[in-house]
Amino acid sequence: MVRLSVPTIPQAILSSATSSKTISPAAAVERIAEFLAPGNVAVITGAGVSVDSGIRAYRGEKGIYLNPNYKPIFYHELMDESPKGFGFRQRYWLRGYLGYKPVLDALPNPTHYALAALQYKSFVPRLITQNVDGLHHKALAGIWDKHTMQHHVLELHGSLHKVHCKYGHVTDRNTFQHWLSTANPQWKEYADELEATGQKPRTNPDGDVQLEGVSYDDFVVPVCPTCLLEGRQNSVHKPELIFFGESIQPDVKDRSFRDIESSSRLFLIGTTLATFSAFRLLKHALELQIPVLHLNVGPTRADGLPGIEKIELESGKVLKDVVRAVLGSKADEDPVVRKMLVSGVVRPPRDDE
Repeated sequence: MVRLSVPTIPQAILSSATSSKTISPAAAVERIAEFLAPGNVAVITGAGVSVDSGIRAYRGEKGIYLNPNYKPIFYHELMDESPKGFGFRQRYWLRGYLGYKPVLDALPNPTHYALAALQYKSFVPRLITQNVDGLHHKALAGIWDKHTMQHHVLELHGSLHKVHCKYGHVTDRNTFQHWLSTANPQWKEYADELEATGQKPRTNPDGDVQLEGVSYDDFVVPVCPTCLLEGRQNSVHKPELIFFGESIQPDVKDRSFRDIESSSRLFLIGTTLATFSAFRLLKHALELQIPVLHLNVGPTRADGLPGIEKIELESGKVLKDVVRAVLGSKADEDPVVRKMLVSGVVRPPRDDE
């Protein structure tokens, strides 16, 4: 199994980054549509895809990983049963408690709906997302049932929307949030105040918020009620996402490789490929001589690799037009596609959040 490490782009790539050849949105639409038109395309999405939904990317101009002082919590720290580990869980769950609602309330943007249309029309039978926000699923809600979505969308790094304790008892995240509210009325009051005043803490893609000058010592992490019924005290919980230092489950890893192997082309969107779990899928595609097109703004770990065509544009500016170019008149004739192509919010995070 491969463990998820803190995402990095080699300094040599960052140092040698140059301005890419400019391309007009119209030319980009034509090229992307030409690439997608044969179908059987695998898509890998990253945090950049969700920026228009109000969720900050890890990298980019204001990404959290550009802050050298940022220290994420590692898997072994979160699961440590010593008092030090309990402190890590207090920090994680307080920040996660405040950061989950902005992610829960986020709505799909035009990129999510454009990709959903391409999935619905079978041009993109396999989508692999590094995101844990569930927005690809929201864009397909009402079109596909849960089973169909799971078949066509692979969440490579898991999901924020479920929590499990160390003994495997699974809880819906909304229920867990209620447990946290009940155990921490003072923070419930603070969260209600934020919502009432329209304030949003600066939230990262994994639901973590940035808090300054806050003590975590009094935050209560609730005991698992199922464990209590089984005669044990246990407050070690984690969301069903992959933490730094944690291994991706073998079935997820195996499926991600199969999804690449079953595809004729690979389209990368909004990802720097800084995490090895995604970068190795690109490497696998290149080994299989699968054509690769990369739509992203800024340096990426893949820059300079032979066999990759890169377009530097924001996906939200072109993907709906790409769908229209691929489908032609069918884009207007199909009521499902027609609705998708007029759906989607554009609410990028404010600088003052």
